[in-house]
Amino acid sequence: MKPSIGITQDHLLKVAQALNGILADEFLLYLKSRKAHWNVEGADFYNKHKFFEAQYEQLDEVMDDVAERIRTLGHYAPATLSDYLQLTHLSEQSRAANDGPGFIKELLGDHESIIIHLRENIIPIANELKDVGTSDFLTSLLETHEKMAWMLRAHLK
Repeated sequence: MKPSIGITQDHLLKVAQALNGILADEFLLYLKSRKAHWNVEGADFYNKHKFFEAQYEQLDEVMDDVAERIRTLGHYAPATLSDYLQLTHLSEQSRAANDGPGFIKELLGDHESIIIHLRENIIPIANELKDVGTSDFLTSLLETHEKMAWMLRAHLK
């Protein structure tokens, strides 16, 4: 049964499509954070290993929230690697060195890219698609990524 929540079905579809791309970005960032956790090397191994673990655990919760928001709007969340690779605007980049600063710079760049993408969607989703709930949700998600980016940035000082 389709939700009857004061937003047209066409607008719900467009919002869900935007959220699908965001979910794909979150999944790819989660996977890259896992990769950093598994593969980091160097004198600061233990601290970075634990730090990356905290980051991917937070992203796991974010992914679940985004997928549930898609379902709340009456659509199905994508859940295959091929879907995610088609929907994401991030890169799968592979690193030659497995050092903490290298992983941090790469992850920071992805967080900042997601922040910009979220910022670009907040107002149009509220004003054009009449979904202030999702707009508010994206604002909260933006704040989460800003804090995670700050944590990464602090390691580079």
